[in-house]
Amino acid sequence: MAKRVELKPEWLNTDQVKDLYSVSNCTSKDFADYIEFWKHNGYWLFDSPEVINDLAKEHGIDMSGTRMFYYEVYEYQCYEDEPEWEEFEPEKSFETNVKVPREKVLEGFDVVSLYNGNAPECSYLSCNHMAQELKVNKHCLLSSLEEAKAHLENKAFDGCEPGPCRIFAVYSVPENA
Repeated sequence: MAKRVELKPEWLNTDQVKDLYSVSNCTSKDFADYIEFWKHNGYWLFDSPEVINDLAKEHGIDMSGTRMFYYEVYEYQCYEDEPEWEEFEPEKSFETNVKVPREKVLEGFDVVSLYNGNAPECSYLSCNHMAQELKVNKHCLLSSLEEAKAHLENKAFDGCEPGPCRIFAVYSVPENA
């Protein structure tokens, strides 16, 4: 996904965050309202930067000021108030053939609601202000998959956006990678 990364908003009352690398589109916006083009995969994201760049060229979307991210999603999901893990799969009606970038830098882990069951929605860490209560890095992300799972299993996100929710590893992708 190509995103327009925003600095920490004033409403997020924590000094540990510099900017938001969240999977969520709520503050750090996606490069476009891409769903209408129907070029996404079964995770409602994209298989490669090339697909995004081709889409931008085809529709005259300005990509200046965007950063490219690669996401790996944990294969289980749960609910914020009922932390029992269940498997999920990408939407079968979309072709999913994700290309792993040659270069990628792990930035941390985000926990994201998917109330509608398809596209990632709100980040519990930023959108739900949980970064004010939990230890996060400067990009408003958790340090490990184990930490994200433990917070969910301990119901740290109970009362946040309704689930199901999923854990995403967030990687930045250098230009030309």
